[in-house]
Amino acid sequence: MDLVVVGAAIISDGRLLSAQRAEPPHMAGGWELPGGKVDPGESDEDALVRECQEELAIKIRLGRRIGGDWRLSERSLLRVWTAEIIQGTPEPLEHLALRWLTPNELYDVPWLPGDRPVVDILAEQGLT
Repeated sequence: MDLVVVGAAIISDGRLLSAQRAEPPHMAGGWELPGGKVDPGESDEDALVRECQEELAIKIRLGRRIGGDWRLSERSLLRVWTAEIIQGTPEPLEHLALRWLTPNELYDVPWLPGDRPVVDILAEQGLT
């Protein structure tokens, strides 16, 4: 059974929120879409809303799913939705930094390999 990780492509004013990992050591400093692991018995969507609340102190509303299952490793998958903030201002509670990226800045940060294909799709679609 695959471990499911969910990610949020949070878009506001034509910019994408990116988050710099603090841990684990082999991923620290890399940039990702906010999110995390789905707990047993939890839906993907509920997990993503919970993770954004815990990691960023925001409430989000999910939009459309981007692609299907993105393979992160032999045993884990990434599932990503677009999202908008409905309450709060993002704070890096579990990340080193947060950065809002315009379409021209999407590749200014070193994305983690698992997130890069999703960012490529977002770039092609113009963050809409």
